[in-house]
Amino acid sequence: MRIAFLGTGRMGTELALHLLADHELTVWNRTASRTERLAEAGAQVAATPVEAVEGAEVVVSSLFGPDAVRETITGPSLILEGVPWVDTTTVSPADAEEFAAAVPTYVGVPVIGTLGPARAGKLGVYVGSPDGALRDQVLALVAPWADPDRLRGVDSAAKAATGKLLANLALAVSAQGLREALALGEATGTPAEDVLDMLGSTGLAFIAGMKGPFVRGERGTESGDFTADAIAKDARLMIDTVAAGTGSSTGSNCSDSSGSADGSDNADGSSRTSRPGSDLPAVKAALASLDAEIEAGHGDHDFSTILLPGARATGE
Repeated sequence: MRIAFLGTGRMGTELALHLLADHELTVWNRTASRTERLAEAGAQVAATPVEAVEGAEVVVSSLFGPDAVRETITGPSLILEGVPWVDTTTVSPADAEEFAAAVPTYVGVPVIGTLGPARAGKLGVYVGSPDGALRDQVLALVAPWADPDRLRGVDSAAKAATGKLLANLALAVSAQGLREALALGEATGTPAEDVLDMLGSTGLAFIAGMKGPFVRGERGTESGDFTADAIAKDARLMIDTVAAGTGSSTGSNCSDSSGSADGSDNADGSSRTSRPGSDLPAVKAALASLDAEIEAGHGDHDFSTILLPGARATGE
């Protein structure tokens, strides 16, 4: 199958390499040097997105966020009629609905996991479309990316986007919990290694295991798996999604993390009540930690940068 693959960053490259084994790929990336690994593996490199999609039977995108999708794909009406568009970009449910309305063959295919599982073909993958035949086609196409037990078809791109935001909410909040657990340990004279060990029987065991090598200094954050910039962007999508859903005027641009959406009216005049927690205080705390490191020049580092002894305190 002839596939156009748009966006060959860290994750996009790993996904494209899996497809290259069985398909003819033409790849494009805004920074051309990031296509070199795929070119060496046999992919064709296009100079523009328009050139990349010419003659493609499927278009796959792995871009930084919804604004990049609009700029690259929906704004210029890049997808030809009838060509399936497989979008792995992390977007909000509202973004996914927008893209599906613009391109009827849009399939939301967010992936869950970092570079190690991506290389091993062990990611979690949602495939979201109301078109059952198209959904099945894409499920088969992306199967090389996924742990079979974590490959899940759902009936809309918005639902797939929700699943991805839920996964990254858990990741961001647990990382903030680990940051605070390490601070508690330090305050009591407990070494970081002991803190990580004690957390092994708690709800923070997963994040402690995943990010332990960074905390111990066994890995540097400069070449990490998931950047602070990327997860901060996703946290803002979460905050804005909940703000829109509750009718709150407090979105991700508001620095006040204590205010809660207290309900409003729907367009039809009925009351809209927000669930406790809809101010997302834990997500906002995680975002503040991430933003502090981004401001310190570490946005392109693994988000474990918030866990290091020298991480910048929020509010500095």
